[in-house]
Amino acid sequence: MRTESRLTRIGLALAAPALALVVAFVVTSLVLILAGDDWIGVWSQILSWPSNRTMVNILNAATVYYLSAVAVAIGFRMNLFNIGVDGQYRIASFAAAWVAGEAWLPGFLNIALALVAGMLVGAMWAGIAGLLRVTRGVSEVISTIMLNAIATAVVAYLLRKVAVREEGSNIISTKPVPEGSRIPGIPFLGGEVYGFIVVAIIVGIAYWLLINRTRFGFDLRAAGQSESAAVASGINVKKMILVTMLLSGAVAGLVGMPLLFGQDYAYGSTFQSGLGFAGIAIALLGRNHPVGIAIGALLFAFLDQQSNPLQILLDVSPDIVKVTQGVIVLAVVIAYEVVRRYGVRLEQRQVAAALDSQHQEKEVAR
Repeated sequence: MRTESRLTRIGLALAAPALALVVAFVVTSLVLILAGDDWIGVWSQILSWPSNRTMVNILNAATVYYLSAVAVAIGFRMNLFNIGVDGQYRIASFAAAWVAGEAWLPGFLNIALALVAGMLVGAMWAGIAGLLRVTRGVSEVISTIMLNAIATAVVAYLLRKVAVREEGSNIISTKPVPEGSRIPGIPFLGGEVYGFIVVAIIVGIAYWLLINRTRFGFDLRAAGQSESAAVASGINVKKMILVTMLLSGAVAGLVGMPLLFGQDYAYGSTFQSGLGFAGIAIALLGRNHPVGIAIGALLFAFLDQQSNPLQILLDVSPDIVKVTQGVIVLAVVIAYEVVRRYGVRLEQRQVAAALDSQHQEKEVAR
């Protein structure tokens, strides 16, 4: 009985994302057909086995996506919608790049100082939204959206103050990170995976332990599920909101670090943006679980990398993958709710059947 129940739970857990993928496939195919594009050719390219170089790129992109999604998931577990990860990681990346470029400390110490600076700045930026929520009742959705715009403007202003211009280019950036303070890549399939992938794995493990094996994590989950029940049990909900936002911002501060220390070695006007919004989608897809988030990050990175040749091979914009990713997120939210309701009905039937069986046994005994 226990085995059957466990298998049922596993089946229901897998049903929602599987259903979402099927819906995304159908909707994307319809869009391609209506646009007159070769939908079979598009899927043949996207679903083909990636080259070694593409595999490396997938792992590198997934590393960044994973950190972004974990930052979002920390807020989600507290029922906080931290849309501000995008602004938090950008202002944190700028701060870390500036600190690392100044090279006040040698080698690894310089890396550590820059990481701490990035996490502190990310936490501070998210903490603003947390303070507004607990002191003035301002929704974190509104405040983090506004803080994203402010972060963009602040970084652009400060970048012009401290940046150096590349010779013969209009691109401006902070001072480059010294070679002794760069994180070496890990050789893989003829390329190099970000060395920061190790930190991402550690962050995922720490996130799971924090949420599931500590008193703080229990309080966080309890407050997220029912604020009134949490207050009745003695949990300081306002404190939990503020601390959760600080933690979410601190992890957001790490999002740009793989790029900074493993690829770009400076923060400039071409530094990758939009990673925070991808993290929201991946956290939803992964149900805020570190393993689910990892799978979602790999899926999004796979779709991104496999779609790059579409313009050249089939004259189809690689932006079609954005349609697929968007539909996956919408469909998975609906699918999880459908599966949840089905699970509740299935459990009710099992309980009713068990009660009926007990009643019949009693009748026979009489």
